[in-house]
Amino acid sequence: MAKPTKLPLEGVRVVEFSHMVMGPTCGLVLADLGADVIKVEPPGGDRTRALTASGAGFFAAFCRNKKSVMLDTEAPEDLAMLLRLIDGADVVIENFRPGGLDAKGLGYAALSERNPRLIYCSLKGYLPGPYENRTALDEVVQMQSGLAYMTGPPGRPLRAGASVNDMMGGMFGAIAILAALRQREATGKGQHIQSGLFENSAFLVSTHMLQQAISGTAPPPMPGGRRAWGVYDIFDSADGVQVFVGVVTDRQWEVFTRALNEPDLDDTRYATNNTRAAHREILIPLVATLLKKHSAAAIEAMCEKAGLPFSRINTPWDLFEDPHLLAGGGLLPVTLPDGRSVKVPALPIQFGADRLGVRHDLPRIGEHNDEILGALPRDR
Repeated sequence: MAKPTKLPLEGVRVVEFSHMVMGPTCGLVLADLGADVIKVEPPGGDRTRALTASGAGFFAAFCRNKKSVMLDTEAPEDLAMLLRLIDGADVVIENFRPGGLDAKGLGYAALSERNPRLIYCSLKGYLPGPYENRTALDEVVQMQSGLAYMTGPPGRPLRAGASVNDMMGGMFGAIAILAALRQREATGKGQHIQSGLFENSAFLVSTHMLQQAISGTAPPPMPGGRRAWGVYDIFDSADGVQVFVGVVTDRQWEVFTRALNEPDLDDTRYATNNTRAAHREILIPLVATLLKKHSAAAIEAMCEKAGLPFSRINTPWDLFEDPHLLAGGGLLPVTLPDGRSVKVPALPIQFGADRLGVRHDLPRIGEHNDEILGALPRDR
């Protein structure tokens, strides 16, 4: 568990109505930063807890440092208790369908009348506009924004291998909440803020949009497309391990060729980055042949000594034993429902010499009902 030092958001109370990834990511950022995040779960618990296959890790990844209360919003007594909880909150997070909470009296308009200082963050598929009532998923907006087009090979759009929009959209929600908290210091009032999944994906492809606007030519999908750098690829080593190596400046090319000491690389066609990029069709097979003479460990040692960007091709589960993450506090312990202790990546930020840690393990369903609901004032 983390040392009990004062954290940036200590004293900020957040009520989280969320499931899946986008909302829980937003709450996780605030929770790790020290906010008192109260996860409101329906009877039986958040359905995310029971997901299998690619959703099996959602709850464990995003729910540390949160407290759980179980309330039935269909029951008048529970709903009244929930309203009293929100009366004392600084922030509400929700990522349900548009209007889903308004029908229960839990939308921004109703809650801000009771608590004018409330910051209400809606994490949606789309920000207001023609699409706002559509149902969105990470895959949907990746297809819609062109991110999938740029990720897959030509003619085969491909979803990114992680929930990049859900997670990044949640982070943008947290950024907006932090800004709204700062603004509230000046105005004394809360506000309704939103983060959109589609708009997040559009932001991710902004460089491709501008590349097309500047060049007048549509950039091809990244697999197989012309790269801006001459050497920027995955290569096989002598022992069969794949290693990515990048050589992105002329100075790096000098270091790279000196380290390899191969006469075939001393060619005027490879003199500058732009000429190397123009001759990739012959340069990459040549570099592949030369690197395959060496073991993966030798290639890594050469690149590290030369200051070149490199990495062997890992799986996500290789990170459980990653020496850098282990040494730097980049993996945090959580306890699964079956009692096993596992590690989960920390937020990728640091304050001085300190990483953000775990104050509360993954909560059981309704674990904090007595602690939190029992301390609420009586209904007005």
